[in-house]
Amino acid sequence: MTEAGHRSGRTRRVAVVTASNRAAAGVYSDRSGTVIVERLRESGYAVVGPWVVPDGPPVTEALLRALRERVDAVLTTGGTGLTPQDHTPEATRPLLSFEIPGIAEALRAAGREKGVPTAILSRGLAGVVEREGHRMLVVNLPGSRGGVRDGMDVLAPVLEHAIDQIHGGDHPRSE
Repeated sequence: MTEAGHRSGRTRRVAVVTASNRAAAGVYSDRSGTVIVERLRESGYAVVGPWVVPDGPPVTEALLRALRERVDAVLTTGGTGLTPQDHTPEATRPLLSFEIPGIAEALRAAGREKGVPTAILSRGLAGVVEREGHRMLVVNLPGSRGGVRDGMDVLAPVLEHAIDQIHGGDHPRSE
């Protein structure tokens, strides 16, 4: 089997968006988007970004930019918690044609199983944006490096299949 990002016969493009008011303002460097980039590249995906933006409407703008650039998926990090500054789910939801609740549920469950009880407080979403004949998977990951690592452990085995499915691929058949 080839690397995950190449199974379909072409390299899949995945954008990474970091939603962080402080990182966007230059208070500190992006710490979680770089983890996603590294994991995606290791799996053979072509990575776009990371784009570091303030939380809220700039996240929506970044998702629309990714759609215009016709990427296959966008993984966001940050802005999924309960603070008044966390708005990534609200910036994502209006764009979704449909949600994929199993992904978001699995992300929260994985954190909890690893002994992080606060993982269940994440409001991250997963779903598909469909516009102008293009479909794009979007997954909101937490903002912590550990949450991103755990999230990528959950996504790695299913990301290529999910991308293939949203583009009309069939389920793999076992003989």
